[in-house]
Amino acid sequence: MNAEMIAALRELEREKGIAFETILGGLEEAMASAYKAHWKQEHPDGDDEFVGFRAVIDPETGDLRMWQQELEEVDTPPVEGSDETGLEMQVVSEAEVEVTDDFKGRIGAQTAKQVIFQKLRDAEREMTYEEFAGREGDVVTGIVQQQERRYTLLDLGKVEALLPQGEQVPSEPLRHGERLKAFITEVRRGTKGPQIVVSRTHPGLLKALFALEVPEIDEGIVEIMAVAREPGHRSKIAVASNEPAVDPVGACVGPKGSRVRMVVNELRGEKIDVVPWSDESATFVANALQPAKVKEVTVNPETQTALVIVPDYQLSLAIGREGQNARLAARLTGWRIDIKSESQAAEPPPAPPAPPAPVEVATGAEAETGEDPSAREEAQPETADDVATAVAVEPTPEGAEAEARPAEPVDATPVEAVEAAHVVAEPVAVPQTPVEAAPAEAPAGE
Repeated sequence: MNAEMIAALRELEREKGIAFETILGGLEEAMASAYKAHWKQEHPDGDDEFVGFRAVIDPETGDLRMWQQELEEVDTPPVEGSDETGLEMQVVSEAEVEVTDDFKGRIGAQTAKQVIFQKLRDAEREMTYEEFAGREGDVVTGIVQQQERRYTLLDLGKVEALLPQGEQVPSEPLRHGERLKAFITEVRRGTKGPQIVVSRTHPGLLKALFALEVPEIDEGIVEIMAVAREPGHRSKIAVASNEPAVDPVGACVGPKGSRVRMVVNELRGEKIDVVPWSDESATFVANALQPAKVKEVTVNPETQTALVIVPDYQLSLAIGREGQNARLAARLTGWRIDIKSESQAAEPPPAPPAPPAPVEVATGAEAETGEDPSAREEAQPETADDVATAVAVEPTPEGAEAEARPAEPVDATPVEAVEAAHVVAEPVAVPQTPVEAAPAEAPAGE
């Protein structure tokens, strides 16, 4: 160390804005650490755990002086809320040692170089962080550099900004070397310097771009009250004027649409609707559905819903492609919007559905078998008399002469009668077909 080194440090302070005391303190710490490593090489059997060094550099002449310290472990008082004590090294004594010319020349110069460059990098990173720390919400212009699957890097000059995949517009291609505006969402410290995260999909980008193109917004005459955006497709902004003589929509659109066209070009063709803000909810909902013409709006503050009536020919325009216009209007206003045409509103409400027929629940043995008792009684007569009666009342087919004959009794036991009933009852359920009349009985004696 010498006077020339001190002069160089003073020059760095003026050019880079790094405090002279900061660099000098870093040099003293580095020199003490380097001298300890030098001492260990000369005393390989020494206990370096209880040996320390302290360096002092004269801020005028640059002379280096070194003190060797004797250390010992002492108990530290317990931390509040805990009974455990710790250990720390304290200086028992120290004595100045002579610094050799070899250390001052070769080791000292190399150590000083490393420390100075490290301090310069740290200072530049800190200055860059301080420059961008308060700029969340600003728009920056960068050049597209490295592109990967998860992110894209934008060169901002002093630092690179990170554009994550989720903050990019899917329909927007990014080409290497092109200039791009982005919205700063976060600035944080990193191991390799400040990390700046930017976005192309944030609604704040739309507001910031209008603030750059419309002087009335920057001056506070016109204010953007709400923004609803579907990146890459369409957006809506609601604007209000703080001066009655200024039209907020006209100020944002500009002469022949020049101002809004600049914003559309920066967003790669994204359509933008500029609508007037209103304190009345019904009026604001009607404005938000532009370019559709609204005939009537009924709002319900309790449910936060709005019923909108539009002409029949305006229904598709009010809803938009795949419901986009209605969806953006709902986001812009914060109301749930129900859109109907005049024909739909004039239709009477549908009648309530008829109540279902009562269902009888089977009990006992019927519930176990799952059979309908009435069907079982019709299909299976229990006695032979019932079977005979069923056969006797069978209708006579048309065009046939038949005699009315009494039913013949069935001579069978009760069990056989039931079996006969099953057999006879089966044809009853079959559709009837014409039959020939029975021939008359032949006279006796023939």
